[in-house]
Amino acid sequence: MTAILLDTNAIVALFKGDASILEMAARADCVYVSAITVGELEAGFRGGSRYAENLAILNRFLSKPTVAVLPVGRETGECFGRVKDALRRKGSPIPINDVWLAAQSMETGAVLVSYDRHFEAVAGLRLWTRPQ
Repeated sequence: MTAILLDTNAIVALFKGDASILEMAARADCVYVSAITVGELEAGFRGGSRYAENLAILNRFLSKPTVAVLPVGRETGECFGRVKDALRRKGSPIPINDVWLAAQSMETGAVLVSYDRHFEAVAGLRLWTRPQ
C-alpha cells in the first residue's frame, strides 16, 4: 500500500494544479491529511476573502474515498517527542507544526510530501520534495 501525507504547501499546490502532486496523489492508495494541516488551512482561509469557496474545495477533497484525516493521538505524541528531541540535540529546529507532521508520517509509514527542505533534518523520515 502506498500512503502519502500531504504538508500544507503540498495541498495548496495540489489545489492550484501542480502536476507533480496531482500525479503522486493519483497513484497513492491512501492520501493522509493531518488535523494539524486542516487547522493551518482553516486559519489561512479565514484570513482571506474566499473562505467559503476554499472551504468547499477542501471539503470536496477530504470527502474522496482515498483521503483520510489523521487525528493526533498518543502514538503521535510519542513520535513527536522523539523527533523534537532529536532535532534539539542536532541543533536543527523546524517549525513546531512540522514536527507534528513528521511524527504522523513516521507513525503511519507514509511518505511526507512537502516543498519544505527543512524536513531533511528529520532522521528516518520518508520524504518527497520537489526535484531540483
